[in-house]
Amino acid sequence: MSGGSDGAAAADQQQLTIENCGREVTISGVPDAVVGMSPSQTELLLRLGLADRIVGQAQVDTTALPADIAGVAADIPVLSDAQPPAREDLLAVGPDFVYSPTTYEFTAEQGFASIEQLEEAGTAAYVATGGCFDRRMEGTVDDLFVDLENLGRIFQVEDEAGKMIDTAEAELAEVAAALDGLDKPKVAQVYIEGTSLSAIGAGIEYDILRLAGADNVFGPQDAAFSDFFAAQISPESLAAAAPDAVVFAARNPAQEQAARTYLTTTFPDLPAVANDRLIAISPADTFPGTLGNVSVVRQIAEQLYPEAFAG
Repeated sequence: MSGGSDGAAAADQQQLTIENCGREVTISGVPDAVVGMSPSQTELLLRLGLADRIVGQAQVDTTALPADIAGVAADIPVLSDAQPPAREDLLAVGPDFVYSPTTYEFTAEQGFASIEQLEEAGTAAYVATGGCFDRRMEGTVDDLFVDLENLGRIFQVEDEAGKMIDTAEAELAEVAAALDGLDKPKVAQVYIEGTSLSAIGAGIEYDILRLAGADNVFGPQDAAFSDFFAAQISPESLAAAAPDAVVFAARNPAQEQAARTYLTTTFPDLPAVANDRLIAISPADTFPGTLGNVSVVRQIAEQLYPEAFAG
């Protein structure tokens, strides 16, 4: 019996080095003081069965955890509400592993702990693959699978991670099969803040629309999206594109209603408005490294092609 225990202890003491955002991250043993820097990352950690290793959760007001796991997180200390945690608040819980959706959460100029500061404190910092600075313009939904594979190795939960990947791949394959051979509608993805209109033309958001069977009217080939995945556009440019459907992100019902009102009053002749194809999604589902990247593909596809998913 002691041999098995010694073997587990030896495994815990092993060092693992993985590549993340163009740098090497070395993890000594299995982390047991973990912080999820957003609900998206906290959810993945919880679904991998790591609740007893999580010492903090951050940016909890950005989106609610799914109802089936919210209770599991009830006793995990909250380090921040709408913004990443302050450097002192993060370091105070003594994390040995921090899991973040983007590199922004490590911006020292904002008062957050930088990756270098975390390393000096003995903390390994991991960024969702799709949220790496150099990847943000080219991110894809399946970047999530890279993260799950890495988390499986880091926490020695390869079987659990593999099952999550298999489930997600099956869901994407089911959507692809349902849409096979169908004509693609023209779709614009926008973000509306008051009367300010922005379009999404690159990154994970673009790939989500592609997998949902959309012919995106804005894309990486457009000069407006050569440096950033989103760009402010004029109402005239959206009208000229004449999309059959418009996908827009809304944080809450009030923002969704305000966006719908803006679109219907500003673009009454737009095919998307005339055909009532204004599709609201949660911005949290487009955050890098979240299971929402997969589920929102089906959500959009079902509204673009209701006949393909009927029954």
